[in-house]
Amino acid sequence: MAMDVFSLRDWLLANDPAFSRLRTGLRVTLSVCLSVGLLAAFHSLVAPLPKAAYALAITLSIQSGLSVKDASMREQFATRLMGCGVCIGVVGLAALLEGNRLASDLAFLVLIFLATYARTFGPRGFALGMFAFMSYFIGAYLRPDLGDLPATALGPLTALLVGQGVRRFVLADDWRVDLGRAVVAVETRVDRILARISATTGGIDERDRRQMDRQVERLKDAVLMAESFVPARPETDGRHDAERDDPRRIAVTICLFELHVAAESLVVLSRQAFPPARLVAALRVGSRERVERLARNAARSAPDDIYLQETIDACLSLDAVRRRLAVAVQRFVAAPDVSRGMEAPDNAGAVGLKLAGFTLSDPAVRTAIQITLASALAMVFGLMLSRERWFWAVLSAFLVFTNTRSRGDTAMRAVQRSIGTLFGISVGLVAASLLQTMTPVILVLAAVCVFLAFYLLAISYAAMTFFVSIVLALVYSLIGSLTPEVLILRLEETVIGSLAGLAVAFLVFPARTETLAGEALHRWCTALRRLLTDAAEGRSGFDLIHRSQVLERAYAELSSVVRPLGSSWQLVTRPGVVRQTLMTLMTATYWARTFAGGLAADPSRNGLDFHVVGAGEADEGGLPSAQMVPLVAEALAAVDRIEAKGGALFLTKRMALPRKRRHFRLSRQSSLVGLEMIALTLSRLEPELEAGDAPQTSPPTKPGPHQESRA
Repeated sequence: MAMDVFSLRDWLLANDPAFSRLRTGLRVTLSVCLSVGLLAAFHSLVAPLPKAAYALAITLSIQSGLSVKDASMREQFATRLMGCGVCIGVVGLAALLEGNRLASDLAFLVLIFLATYARTFGPRGFALGMFAFMSYFIGAYLRPDLGDLPATALGPLTALLVGQGVRRFVLADDWRVDLGRAVVAVETRVDRILARISATTGGIDERDRRQMDRQVERLKDAVLMAESFVPARPETDGRHDAERDDPRRIAVTICLFELHVAAESLVVLSRQAFPPARLVAALRVGSRERVERLARNAARSAPDDIYLQETIDACLSLDAVRRRLAVAVQRFVAAPDVSRGMEAPDNAGAVGLKLAGFTLSDPAVRTAIQITLASALAMVFGLMLSRERWFWAVLSAFLVFTNTRSRGDTAMRAVQRSIGTLFGISVGLVAASLLQTMTPVILVLAAVCVFLAFYLLAISYAAMTFFVSIVLALVYSLIGSLTPEVLILRLEETVIGSLAGLAVAFLVFPARTETLAGEALHRWCTALRRLLTDAAEGRSGFDLIHRSQVLERAYAELSSVVRPLGSSWQLVTRPGVVRQTLMTLMTATYWARTFAGGLAADPSRNGLDFHVVGAGEADEGGLPSAQMVPLVAEALAAVDRIEAKGGALFLTKRMALPRKRRHFRLSRQSSLVGLEMIALTLSRLEPELEAGDAPQTSPPTKPGPHQESRA
């Protein structure tokens, strides 16, 4: 039984680093259940409450768990209190205008515009905007009387206080605990990579290659998650402020960076020469002495096999950095709370600056207009279908624009919402019909579905919609309003809202995915350019690692932006081109990370007696500037050529260039290799360059096992 518990924990950590999704699902579910339970107790023991109180409690419990993302508990409490005030005021406005439907509908549209534009004011603006929209939606839908407002106000007040209590006392955020869990998740994913290497000792085929690449990508996700729990460092003009920083924080950041590079390098090198099985097993559970002894024995057994020697070096580097990471994290979490005094700077005056730029050229204004027009369109056609339940159409039109960047992204979200609703109401109708007289079972099933909806939200919007639709069907069953006609009407209103959002996204201020992809590509190129120029200027090794992390985030944003271009429901020839381009840019990102890691190994760049993978083995004192200058210039020229292509880069068919085998050593001269490979990798995105005309690069200064480009 204990083994099963640990296996479940390892599985959860591997799929949900730091249990972040688990906590989100539990927070929302617990907040909803406690809020409804407290209101039900008040209803039974003190005085009856209107339906709007329960609806607001459920809705704002969800929004409180999802939308309130302020840095400190004090700021979160302030946001929730303001949200409660906004909620009561908006519901009061809806009740006041109930007698004049035209005025009420116009007020709803104005509020939608303001709630959308409020997102530009940061996390608090986003949260208050969502509170306002959902509150007016509930108020207009359930129509509470003005005399019921005091009782109705108990709903949002209870929800927001319960949400704060759950966040503060039950499922609190603690960066030390979160960092520890995230590091465990990182270690788990490294062990999975080692297990995959062990399982492929008989030879690596294309399927094994894809699985290894997938494991490396999941490791990167875990590392980025762990880095997010390290309190933010002080910066000056985007660079490291050594006087104010904590060396223990620096050590953790560098070790996480090292571990990613070391594990990825071992995967790449293992494709040329498999490490001994006993050595791989010792990397997972063995002591340092055992790993070093097995490495020496393996090296002596094949002294002339330079491929194997390089793989063994990579194994030693991975083992060393894992042990350093454990020590660095232990020292860091045992230190005084370094997170204090590192909050985001005061943004006083930001509101005035944003209002001063309130023009049609402002993307925030254009988005607010889009969502308002989509809601108005959904309102018109929703009213034509139903005078009582047209609000579902407006809700769908509003939500399909949330967290979308382009018309393709909006289209994907609209399709996901419609499909999730279709299957959700089907399953919900069957479940409610089978459990008609089993109220406790219905309540438990509804709570489970709420948890699953928000546990899976970060993975699939369709899955979230599916489970929420089941919950609504179960709620309708409890209040005696469940009929197939009602559920079909909900589906129809959802489709109307989704289509309204889709139409506006394509016709009003359309944001082409190709254009946004060009902008995201520009940000990626800018990040890579700054990394290269900072390296050439001799900036701190910590600055270079920071630049590498910015580049990673830029690539993650780029891959998200171009996702609609690669969707299977679009042109069938595009996904291959998009994936090929993204894989090439990911490869360039990898080599840039290797380049930064090699330079950061030079203690003279850091001012601290702490170094990255293989210091003493890597770069041997840093890369000579005479070698760096022409290579940096060549890489910058390649970046400029790629950036000039813009979004068309992802739609351009190109011939597959032959793989070029070169002699590279990742554990020695890694800066030179990484820098050389950036330009060589980006040249694959230029079909006009024939194989023989690709940019020429300087040969590595030392021989070593050949390493083929990961592209």
